[in-house]
Amino acid sequence: QVTLVQSGGGLVQAGGSLRLSCTASGYPFTSFGRLVMGWFRQAPGKEREFVAAITRSGDSTGYADSVKGRFTISRDNAKRSVYLQMSNLEPEDTAVYYCATVVAGGSGYYRRRDDYDYWGQGTQVTVSS
Repeated sequence: QVTLVQSGGGLVQAGGSLRLSCTASGYPFTSFGRLVMGWFRQAPGKEREFVAAITRSGDSTGYADSVKGRFTISRDNAKRSVYLQMSNLEPEDTAVYYCATVVAGGSGYYRRRDDYDYWGQGTQVTVSS
């Protein structure tokens, strides 16, 4: 069982920046490097969509086209944490953001919601125009 606790988020004006954090617990400390990590978001009335993902080692990342060049995902395995740095935010980025994880043996990352087993509690990001 993996528990993900998120922090960060809030209200920001368009063009501003925010950083989300997500820390894992409940999994053996030495095994955080086996967790593929991802970020998703869900706007009101819409389905939860992929935002970004990172491999177990952190050597490869993937992004949704809508955030590419503006968002950066990173991880610190020693701190059992993954981060989402969001810059040049737009009103369309307003949503509840979720981190997610899955124990994986491969070297890649995942974009599909169904590929992830554990989810954070969600954090609201609101971008005003």
